[in-house]
Amino acid sequence: MFLIDSHCHLNSLDYTNKTLDSVLQQALHNDVKHCLSVATTLSDYESMKTMLTPYKKQCSFSCGIHPLNLDDEPYDADRFVRLAQEDNVVALGETGLDYYYQQDNIELQQANFIEHIKLGKQLKKPIIVHTRNAKEDTLKLLKEEQAYSGVLHCFTEDIDTAKALLDIGFYISFSGIITFKNAESLREVARYIPLDRILIETDSPYLAPVPYRGKENQPAYVREVANYLATLKGVSLETIAQQTTTNFCQLFNLQGAFNE
Repeated sequence: MFLIDSHCHLNSLDYTNKTLDSVLQQALHNDVKHCLSVATTLSDYESMKTMLTPYKKQCSFSCGIHPLNLDDEPYDADRFVRLAQEDNVVALGETGLDYYYQQDNIELQQANFIEHIKLGKQLKKPIIVHTRNAKEDTLKLLKEEQAYSGVLHCFTEDIDTAKALLDIGFYISFSGIITFKNAESLREVARYIPLDRILIETDSPYLAPVPYRGKENQPAYVREVANYLATLKGVSLETIAQQTTTNFCQLFNLQGAFNE
């Protein structure tokens, strides 16, 4: 069985009592054989790349600037273009809009989001989208700028939002939130989304699924998301593993990369 954690932040885990090698070995033990490690700033991407290069067969990268990290460093468009073109960068982001934590820089968030969409079209690389309390503007900009392709990660929105994303060819990624007791409305969305448009993720070190809720998340736990999703969809774990891996390869242009 081949599972993929389609969204994690491997360089953000606490390595006080463990190593990156042990984290990835635990993932392999749970049949999680590939991870997409996602950057939140350009400097974050560069440090992540240095850290993960010895494991590049098991890890791929996304390069971008999170809407909550826009003040962390000066924006350098040339640097972004140069880094985004690197071979192991399969996506741009994470990008998007967050009006829950940040409402005083909405125009800057939108401009940054548009830059990611445009560069994704130019490089023919998908974007990884974060949205919180901003679904209307998120959908509006994706449509107006005619985004090349992408995924709304850690999906927590409603069925209407899901339909709109499916209509523009986007994928939808579910995290450990679907296992939370108070997430029945999200489970209804998961039941609705066709299998060929779903990805699974941890967003580690955040949002550990049941039975690990409250602990630091890690890629190995994406198996819990897959198990739960299999129950929701009424299919086997093997079916979820095969389909979400196929979807990942389709979205990120990695067909044939994981032939066992």
